[in-house]
Amino acid sequence: MTSIYIDADACPVKDETLRVASRHRLQLYMVSNGGIRPSQDPLVTTIIAPEGPDAADMWIADRIKPGDICVTGDIPLAARCLEQGGDAIRHNGDPFTRENIGHQLAMRDLKADLRAANPLAAGGGGRPFNKADRSNYLNRLETMVQAALRK
Repeated sequence: MTSIYIDADACPVKDETLRVASRHRLQLYMVSNGGIRPSQDPLVTTIIAPEGPDAADMWIADRIKPGDICVTGDIPLAARCLEQGGDAIRHNGDPFTRENIGHQLAMRDLKADLRAANPLAAGGGGRPFNKADRSNYLNRLETMVQAALRK
């Protein structure tokens, strides 16, 4: 049975994910370090991870299995989910894959090194999350769920 795990701290697509999970009657785990309101939906389990660095990420990575999906912007968590046989998707709908995860980890590390080498440089973050990202996410998540259910 496919489950969906959301790295819920600062996740902009919780409601969209719940809609997809409800349509397919999938268990949804919203995992955070705290500060999210528990859902009344019986398909949703809210997990407040213990305090500590990456505790929510570790909770997800320790439980995800083949056929499950993780919604996250955290590249190392996505890599761990893929290693466990699960799938992972960004909030904007871009999938993490076994083919692209190595490059994404390398780019993440390179950017961290560049920031460390020049801490006064202004980091612009990324572009703002928009309606097109939300729509792309919904389409890709639906496709990913259907593929997982066919397995």
